[in-house]
Amino acid sequence: MTVTDPIADMLNRLRNAIMAKHENVLVPASRIKLSIAKILKEEGFINDYEVVKGKPHRVIKIYLKYYDHNQPAITGLERVSKPSLRVYVHRKEIPRVYGGLGIAIVSTSKGVKTGHQAWRQGIAGELLCYVW
Repeated sequence: MTVTDPIADMLNRLRNAIMAKHENVLVPASRIKLSIAKILKEEGFINDYEVVKGKPHRVIKIYLKYYDHNQPAITGLERVSKPSLRVYVHRKEIPRVYGGLGIAIVSTSKGVKTGHQAWRQGIAGELLCYVW
């Protein structure tokens, strides 16, 4: 069965692994998913990630981050732009997620960036998802 929205699939796998209190999760690899994992690590939402070379395909192994009493670092994930309805934002329209506690991930012409980075550089793009 083919996946029509690979980014939504990645976010759902992360959400399900967090709800089940798993230490890590495997996600099929692609360049955009690697960029999203890199942003999540830089922003402190996950501990680490690595690319595992499997026989049929490469996968990304994402190590989830938990605080005291098994509180996950990621409390919410929301996919914004979908294959059926793309959402593009200008520099001035990039939203702040939870008053700056969360991040918006934007796919720009200069690569995948957080909303704050895109706003600083003055570039627009496709609003992929929110993480808080």
